[in-house]
Amino acid sequence: MATNPKNSSSFPRWNGSQRRIGLTGGIASGKSSFGGFLAELKGLPVLDADRYSHEIMAPGTQTTKKILKHFGKAIEASQEEKNYAINRKLLGKIIFGNSRERLWLEELMHPLIRERFNQELNKLAEAPTILMIIPLLFEANFTDLCSEIWMVNCTKKQQYERLMKRDRLTDEEAIARINSQWSLEQKRALADILINNEHHRVKWKEQVSKYF
Repeated sequence: MATNPKNSSSFPRWNGSQRRIGLTGGIASGKSSFGGFLAELKGLPVLDADRYSHEIMAPGTQTTKKILKHFGKAIEASQEEKNYAINRKLLGKIIFGNSRERLWLEELMHPLIRERFNQELNKLAEAPTILMIIPLLFEANFTDLCSEIWMVNCTKKQQYERLMKRDRLTDEEAIARINSQWSLEQKRALADILINNEHHRVKWKEQVSKYF
């Protein structure tokens, strides 16, 4: 189980004039769905950590070649696909079953993802409000990019059931993915705003209106 320090002062915030909403939550809690809803409702520019991760690990990039060199043929995509391509499903099985390998990959990827955020934030310097969807916001120490942190919240049982349905995992695989992140309880304790997603979209608009 991933852990975090108890002192919330360990997680500094952005204090500039731009409103930067960092949206996080547990795996399969509904971050992407709510993020898309919020962005459309309020017309916000969106910066997405998962999108940057996919771009950084696209076929043929230097980072992809480095990852393939580290993990070898165990994660190579099929020959029908482009050269230097990663089979992300096979990679996931390795890193969620081996904490040392997951840490190696995170130490490689997190600085690159942060660099992408900084590049896009510079381009959007005049925007009054920005939404940043960052699943590992606390784990990767990205809190200093955000003026406020919203967490999409649900029960642990819902998280597990949604993950099983979405990714078609075994029970063991689902539990390993959930345990690779901080728990919902840990994230709730550090978030500024909790968005209730126990009943999906029922009260999303009402909740957003409360904070805008």
